[in-house]
Amino acid sequence: MTQDRWTAVDTYLTDTLVGPDQALDNALLTSESAGLPAINVAPNQGKLLHLLALSHGARSVLEIGTLGGYSTIWLARALPEDGSLVTLEVDPRHAEVARGNIAQAGLADRVELIQGPALETLPRLAERGHGPFDMVFVDADKPSTPEYFRWALRLSRPGTLIVVDNTVRGGAVADAASTDEAVRGVRRMHELIAAEPRVTATAVQTVGTKGHDGFTLALVTAGPAE
Repeated sequence: MTQDRWTAVDTYLTDTLVGPDQALDNALLTSESAGLPAINVAPNQGKLLHLLALSHGARSVLEIGTLGGYSTIWLARALPEDGSLVTLEVDPRHAEVARGNIAQAGLADRVELIQGPALETLPRLAERGHGPFDMVFVDADKPSTPEYFRWALRLSRPGTLIVVDNTVRGGAVADAASTDEAVRGVRRMHELIAAEPRVTATAVQTVGTKGHDGFTLALVTAGPAE
């Protein structure tokens, strides 16, 4: 199998099952025009996030890593009218583009975008009484993934679904000797999850327009020990 074949299959699946969407397509075009990196989830992956949130009955979502707001739109659309999504973005330019995309999608009323390093804004969320969230999507810098998972768990409840993107790293996650900080961060997160009695989890590797990668799913099954 080749990248060309993976891309062709993703294109077929997207054309058949996802279809065109003006707001989402415009978000991608606006992000590209603004020079944002093309590291957003693929359309069929965005639809998967949407279906996970929808089937989970999520009313509140935390997203760590906004980029141009593409995945934010997918997730926010799964919420009821009185639902809410908090999304965190470190880069001020990315945050500006995302705010425009979210507003154009008609979702500004249910999305709060907080700009700043997530490891600084997450404690402030806790201080302000945000959470517990029904679903958390983590798609930010991979070396910090273990810390993001800790915060996701802290801001969760039994029943919260935590989804972490880009956790296979082209297969490099299987290399215990890797010196790549992204790989090492993902491996540390998996070790944390494996040792955490409050969650049950699995990971799935994927191929497609984004190459060989995957995601990790963790369901919170119990609250903190008293």
